[in-house]
Amino acid sequence: MKWNRRKLIDRIMSNMSAACVVIAIIPLVSILYTVTINGISAINLDFLTQLPKPVGEPGGGLGNAIQGTFIVVGIACLIGLPIGILSGVYLSEYGENRFGRFISFVADVLTGTPSIVAGMFAYTFIVLYFKSFSAIAGGVALSVLMIPIVTRTTEESLKLVPGSIKEASLALGIPKWKTTLYIVISTGKSGIITGALLAIARISGETAPLLFTSFGNMFWAKRLDKPISTMPEQIYTYAIAPYPDWHAKAWAGALVLIILILVLNIGVRFVTRRKYGM
Repeated sequence: MKWNRRKLIDRIMSNMSAACVVIAIIPLVSILYTVTINGISAINLDFLTQLPKPVGEPGGGLGNAIQGTFIVVGIACLIGLPIGILSGVYLSEYGENRFGRFISFVADVLTGTPSIVAGMFAYTFIVLYFKSFSAIAGGVALSVLMIPIVTRTTEESLKLVPGSIKEASLALGIPKWKTTLYIVISTGKSGIITGALLAIARISGETAPLLFTSFGNMFWAKRLDKPISTMPEQIYTYAIAPYPDWHAKAWAGALVLIILILVLNIGVRFVTRRKYGM
């Protein structure tokens, strides 16, 4: 009787878990379906390669916004990845002190910081200082969101490296900095790459910080110190406009952005599978 009761409870909890998974998947499938149905008809080669057209003119696309997104995210990576990775290495290998605890606290605070606050930060210290919206300001705002994610994933990945490997290296007389660089980081590199890709996917769809920093324009980007169009900002502009053609392009832009982020997440899964030898 007791055994049957345990089996019944196990069956109930398994079914409840499966039901929760289905409930969690329904909104995702609904979003993907809605975006695909509304956006697929507007996607073509011109949409991916041409500049936006004025209201009333057919055609045009988001070529400049796609270009701008890669530029701004690239700037964010140049700033955020080195700082985040080095911070994670420090916390993992040298962080057992007051300064390390302070860095850990800052990383936790930044993790919960709303994205619009990052935009206001870049607006205050870069846009107002240089008196111009720019791709650099947008990259800085996104890097603020990227740094804590990369820091934490790097730290946790390096902490998973077995202590016996570090001790064996140190026992051979290898300096600690070489052990960290060539042994610890090399062993945990898959986790570091995973964290970096997750951070890139996280910032690629951010809109609020870019409204304060990159601002957007209708032309190809030629300078990093001038306003630049990005996909989240352009989608927002099209979505709030009263023109049906712009609404269709907003849906198409959202679909393209989802595909880009999906590709990054598939990359994360691929790296993770290799990490665990699956």
